[in-house]
Amino acid sequence: MYTFRIENDLDSFENFVKAHGGQYLQSAKWPQVKLDWKPYFYAGFKDCECVLTALILERSFAGVKLWYCPAGAVCDYDNAQLLNEFADFMTAELKKNGVAALFFDPCITHRKNGETDDNGVRTHERLLQAGFRLQPDAAACIYKAPWQLMTALRDENGTAFTPAQMLKKFEKGVRYSVRIGEQRGLIYRSYGAQEAKADPRIAEDFADIMRDTGERNDFLERNENYVLRLMEVFGKDEMELTIVYYDREKDAQMQADRLARKAQLEKDLETAPEKKKRGITEEIDSIDKQTVHYEERLRQTQDIPAGLIAVAGGLTVHYNGLSSCLFGGAKNLLRNNFRSSHYLNYIRLCKSIELGNDFHDLGYVLPKKTDPTSDGLLAKCEPREDFEGILAFKKSFAADEYEYIGEYVLVGNKTAYLAYSKLMPTAKKVKKTVFSVLRKGRS
Repeated sequence: MYTFRIENDLDSFENFVKAHGGQYLQSAKWPQVKLDWKPYFYAGFKDCECVLTALILERSFAGVKLWYCPAGAVCDYDNAQLLNEFADFMTAELKKNGVAALFFDPCITHRKNGETDDNGVRTHERLLQAGFRLQPDAAACIYKAPWQLMTALRDENGTAFTPAQMLKKFEKGVRYSVRIGEQRGLIYRSYGAQEAKADPRIAEDFADIMRDTGERNDFLERNENYVLRLMEVFGKDEMELTIVYYDREKDAQMQADRLARKAQLEKDLETAPEKKKRGITEEIDSIDKQTVHYEERLRQTQDIPAGLIAVAGGLTVHYNGLSSCLFGGAKNLLRNNFRSSHYLNYIRLCKSIELGNDFHDLGYVLPKKTDPTSDGLLAKCEPREDFEGILAFKKSFAADEYEYIGEYVLVGNKTAYLAYSKLMPTAKKVKKTVFSVLRKGRS
């Protein structure tokens, strides 16, 4: 009933992805970023009407050829016949091209905030019936962790939240951080690819931010060329670099205003009625505390040349109603004083609202090892120890936890796939060691 082929009309491919709820990982643009992978663009048809697209990326590992379909195919996962025929077709393609296996990780919800989604269970069963195998350990997924944190930007009636309404939904500590960030001289700038290419300091500032973040959280960050390529491929309308700066002149002016206010309060205190003295005294004390923080900022930045100081930054893709935080972090400089990560993420969320998007994806959380369950689905995810704080941080932005059904494998060559499966754990350990050596060599 269905026919499948390589799609050479990439505009049609892209239009289908966008018209059927696809995301940037499934876009025809994504291979322009992943230059080390060979792309294939597959499409499925029924009576000449397109019903499926699947971006396939190919790479080799230790002589074993592998295929990966990022975020799975764009199609109707309720259509069991379509999935069965697609799996049969792809199995034949794997064998024809000498590929060991196809990895497939559709963004189909298994649990939301711990509650099971029956549609996810049904999709899992259809994929198994089609011939896919589930990786039963969530921590062992090769390409993408099946655990995302996303903030809804609309209420249950589809009405978009305003930035003020969204801020009220955040945890108290985040609301406080956003306020004090603005009161302590933080400002932000947003850039597209052309601006970043015209002014090398923009990419350099972001690279410095990500180096500090990578060393603090033990990951090796992407280089400046990769970031610029992302920005060029998706363009300013879909890819935005936001950098938060410390503006010392603005901070100094606000401090002068606070001290002027304090002088007036001290004068008012002399003649104030008894019932108002407590409120005046508390406001004076608050200004004194803010002065202590201000003097600390002066001390730690006194040797930095004049001008704006980049303290946090993030790269966000806005694609098809979903804003996704690709990279983000903060400098070690005055990190607790500024609370710049909270301020940055608030600004990114405001931009997502401004664009009319439905969801803001705050990124993944890496889970601990999960054991197989009796029903054959992934067990409930628990954060790795080094991701417990990251999970709490992301949840503080009114984010919901989405656990997807996981990573599936369609095997084309059992012997080659078995060899790959045995080599991969060792390769991961080697990769981690290499990252550690590279980081030490750089410091």
